[in-house]
Amino acid sequence: MSKNVLCVVSEHGFWAQELLLPVDRLEAAGISVHFATPTGAQPLPDGGSLDSSYVDPPLGRPVTSPEMGERARTTDWETYFKDRQSLAELLPVRPYLSSGSYIAAMEEYYDRRQAAWDAIVPRYDALLLVGGSGPIVDMVNNPRVHDLVLGFHAAGKLIAAECYAVTCLAMARELDDRRPIIEGRHVTGHTMEYDYTAGWAVSANGAPLVFEAPPFSLEYILRDAVGPHGRFHGNVGHRLSVILDHPFLTSRSVGESDLCGSVMVRALTEDLRVYGFADALV
Repeated sequence: MSKNVLCVVSEHGFWAQELLLPVDRLEAAGISVHFATPTGAQPLPDGGSLDSSYVDPPLGRPVTSPEMGERARTTDWETYFKDRQSLAELLPVRPYLSSGSYIAAMEEYYDRRQAAWDAIVPRYDALLLVGGSGPIVDMVNNPRVHDLVLGFHAAGKLIAAECYAVTCLAMARELDDRRPIIEGRHVTGHTMEYDYTAGWAVSANGAPLVFEAPPFSLEYILRDAVGPHGRFHGNVGHRLSVILDHPFLTSRSVGESDLCGSVMVRALTEDLRVYGFADALV
């Protein structure tokens, strides 16, 4: 039977290559890709991912090829995402403690969440969280994204995350124990060496919101989330860093986009379970 992947994209700027190359790999393997955004709004790429002359400050070199820049600039994104789904319509949001009847509200929330999982998760073989700066705004601490991740995790299905979207895996936790689902796992992600120290920006209501640096250190979050029996692999100095510790597939940054898609295909078609590290799991 054909396989299907649900791909979640930020509405505040995704990195074009981190979307296009994994989707290329999946579709070339006969795997269908369906899209969702946090509220159903039209997603657009980060402007930096359209410009082949843009130099990534930490690396000191361009990260977008002329061909990829041209493709991203000429893609009709409205048509590309025309059948996108809205997570706000698909999933409930947990009630506030101040709600009139908190216990009853929580019971209803869990019932609605399970119904959403029953409707969504069986339709897909994997989840892909696309990277870029935008996920920091509307995916990383989005409870509906967390619940989507938890639903795929409960079903034992592959969950792939790129760049800053990897943070979603550290933040997605059940309320009753609040322990990271990546505890004890091997993951990769942005290291301090890959982070900006000035001029980092994200789109907010169509205008750039400029920070001196990203709002948090992804490396530190991941190191804490995997705990003493897991391991964060920064692989600084290595051109590529993609780690598969099934069901989690993590990809460090834009340069890994194609490899991320390739490993994802192998995990879905060859039942590949481990990739990118030689350590025995503990």
